[in-house]
Amino acid sequence: MNRSLHISILFVVWMLSLSMAVSPGAGIIDKPFIQEYHEAYPIGQEPGQNDVRAIAVDSNGNIWAGTKSGVFRLDTNTKKWAELMSKADTGPVYDIVVDSAGTVWIGAWNGIYKSTPNGLQKLKQIDCPIAALCVTENEVIGLGGDGIWSIVNDTCIYKQMPYSRQFRAALVAKNGGLWIATGMGLYRHTESGYKLYQKESELLGPELHDIAYTLDGNLWIGGLGGITVYKDDKRIHSFTPSDGLPSIFVQCSAQAPNGNMWVGTDRGIARYDGKNWSIRHSRRWLLSDDVRDITFDSHGTAWIATDKGVSAIKRKSMNLAEKADHFLDVCLTRHVREPGLVEKCSLTTPGDVNMWQPRDDDNDGQYTGMYLAMESFRYATTKDRRSKANAKKAFEALRFLQTVTETPGFVARTVIPSSWTKMADPNRKITDRQWAEMVVENPREKRVETRWHHSSDGKWLWKGDTSSDEITGHMFGYLFYYDLVADEAERQLVSRHVKNIVDYIIENGYILKGIDGTHTKWGVWSPEKLNNDPDWAPERGVNSVEILSYLKLAYHVSGETRYQKEYLKLLYEHDYAANIRHAKTTNPTWRTHIDDELLALAYPCLLIHEDDPKLQRLYRESLSHWHAAVKDDCSPFFEFIYGACSGKTPQLEIPTAYLRDASLDLIRWTVDNSRREDIRIVRTPEWESLQTNRLLPPSERGVIRWDDNPWKAVQGDGGHTESDGVWWLLPYWMGRYYGYIQPLQ
Repeated sequence: MNRSLHISILFVVWMLSLSMAVSPGAGIIDKPFIQEYHEAYPIGQEPGQNDVRAIAVDSNGNIWAGTKSGVFRLDTNTKKWAELMSKADTGPVYDIVVDSAGTVWIGAWNGIYKSTPNGLQKLKQIDCPIAALCVTENEVIGLGGDGIWSIVNDTCIYKQMPYSRQFRAALVAKNGGLWIATGMGLYRHTESGYKLYQKESELLGPELHDIAYTLDGNLWIGGLGGITVYKDDKRIHSFTPSDGLPSIFVQCSAQAPNGNMWVGTDRGIARYDGKNWSIRHSRRWLLSDDVRDITFDSHGTAWIATDKGVSAIKRKSMNLAEKADHFLDVCLTRHVREPGLVEKCSLTTPGDVNMWQPRDDDNDGQYTGMYLAMESFRYATTKDRRSKANAKKAFEALRFLQTVTETPGFVARTVIPSSWTKMADPNRKITDRQWAEMVVENPREKRVETRWHHSSDGKWLWKGDTSSDEITGHMFGYLFYYDLVADEAERQLVSRHVKNIVDYIIENGYILKGIDGTHTKWGVWSPEKLNNDPDWAPERGVNSVEILSYLKLAYHVSGETRYQKEYLKLLYEHDYAANIRHAKTTNPTWRTHIDDELLALAYPCLLIHEDDPKLQRLYRESLSHWHAAVKDDCSPFFEFIYGACSGKTPQLEIPTAYLRDASLDLIRWTVDNSRREDIRIVRTPEWESLQTNRLLPPSERGVIRWDDNPWKAVQGDGGHTESDGVWWLLPYWMGRYYGYIQPLQ
């Protein structure tokens, strides 16, 4: 199956599952949807306590967990675990079931226990390991030793059976008797005898771990190899990684209240809705991908036993507006640092947002510019005074990045308080030998040893060697702040600020000249470099679009024709018109998603404020070429940029499905899809990194920005940082502003 067909199928599934409604000519109606989220319930610090093998929910909604070191019960109100076994009885627990009367039964290393009002009671007659339990209408059945124990009214009857002693699971058969899964095959046990299923024609493999019924009465038999499906006593189907399982090591299965089947593997959970599979894995969803058991409570919450504790995947109804409120609260709480820059934050302990610290990044200016645009769209849509105040603060922070340098127009990458002792990319010495290695690898490399400079008042450190990314992000933010938010006095301030930067670039020959008198490593838009230097060929198209957008913005905010003259000179005298026609390169050697995002930031000013029909056609051709290359990424930001700039209604279902499926958890957990067996690892669309052969839903990927590669097989940083959420908020508020997303009336 080719990539585009994979994508088509994937998003059809999303759209159907999310039940979207499109208002004719207006956009997607923001109806409530089910949002899943994860809560972690580690049990304790003692050895074996988080090595969970079995899990069950009792009639009061309490969670019972069987571990390597005993049984524990979670009070869901206090969220605290209680250890229930005495020290003398502490040891491995293998299975837990609940009978119709609400009694909890536990299969353990030394027999069977049951719950009573006074605590756990051990059945004295049984003194051997019980590996599996099941309950019928009037008895409890335990499998251990060489046979089967039947318990009725606390009377224990043992029957030795010629079965494999590798008992794994037991299930009451629909037409009487038991199904018994073992490490040597599947047994059909009845009072009159038994039948063993073990052949290759009968099972994917005889190494079994669990059995469960589906809503339609079929039997799912999970083990090494995948899932074998029986109808009555006959094999009718199977599921393997080629069908959607992330691993052939199936360890458990369970039917959810809505009838979907959940399968636990050593690489996470796979869920099947009757037609399609979805995956829940990584620390975003599970304490560990090694899933041993799954059960459900009355609210539909999935309680999951892993080798590192208990995870709960919960559900709640919300709409996109409520999700936007959640992300904005996270952003404003932990991600806006003085003087108003917006960036990720660092977490002292991975995943713990209660202990966080602000951090700097090379692209603080760009990302704050995107935040500025987001708040501008939000203000234009809602007229919320808080969004106007946030936008103004972001603009002042970006302006400060220029004024702090005390130059006519140079812009710092970022600033940090001078009291910080840790920063990204600190000053360093580069030896001649190191420099030789660097310049041989990249002839465009720049020898920058002093990255950080003190402000004249001593309060700040500002970072030089600013790239074109920062200028492009700034200009994107200024465009929408000027058009949608600023009053007349603020517009004058924006105009002077934009002119200072653009004048500085023009006067220095279309480069961003650093304080050392030469261009920064990436700050180059000059014809001499872009048109005549072969080492700048990969940036020719993108940087040409960038500089034209800067000049168009300067003309737009000032009305001064000198900017229009420079703009036309680059277009026609230096043939930037040819450079930008196909600005986006699809050569996998040169392609980067950074360029995809930079073009998305640069196109709006050209297409919104150009009134020459000839240039409009040129820019739309360039935009269409870019969109053809990025549409398979299914990015709401790219789609809404395309719609706003082309004048065409973009595809709405796919970006809205993305916004809904994206996780509420903004922690950048490592998501390793290279371990999954249901996908292939490839080297496209970019050869630089390992990628998946099909685009996975956002809930199965790491938290990324739009300059990241969504196809990348491994994403995230182990939960050491939290994203600011602007990557989600910006397309959402763009969608609201342009009418692609309509509030539910």
